[in-house]
Amino acid sequence: QVQLAESGGGSVQAGGSLRLSCVVSGYYSSLCMGWFRQAPGKEREGVAAIYPGGGSTYYADSVKGRFTISQDNAKNTLHLQMNSLKPEDTAIYYCAADLPLYGGSCEFPDEYNYRGQGTQVTVSS
Repeated sequence: QVQLAESGGGSVQAGGSLRLSCVVSGYYSSLCMGWFRQAPGKEREGVAAIYPGGGSTYYADSVKGRFTISQDNAKNTLHLQMNSLKPEDTAIYYCAADLPLYGGSCEFPDEYNYRGQGTQVTVSS
């Protein structure tokens, strides 16, 4: 069983930065790890993911070049560094994990079955 616990959300002005963290417990070395978000009235959106072993990453077009996903295996922690934040980034952000889907892809973090409780990110203009 994998358990995930996010931290690091908050409020920031447009153009600012936040760093989300997710402490992972359980066996996860063979899992995709990622982040998805959900804003009020909107569907879940996969934001970023990292493949098992950390060799490859995935980013949604909406965050590419601004967000960076990373993994600290020594601390069992997943991070999401978010720079140049925009008001449209406002959402609850969830850490998630699962085995690769659809024949080996990690590019669907919004469909992962293991999820944390979420952390709120609010970006004001």
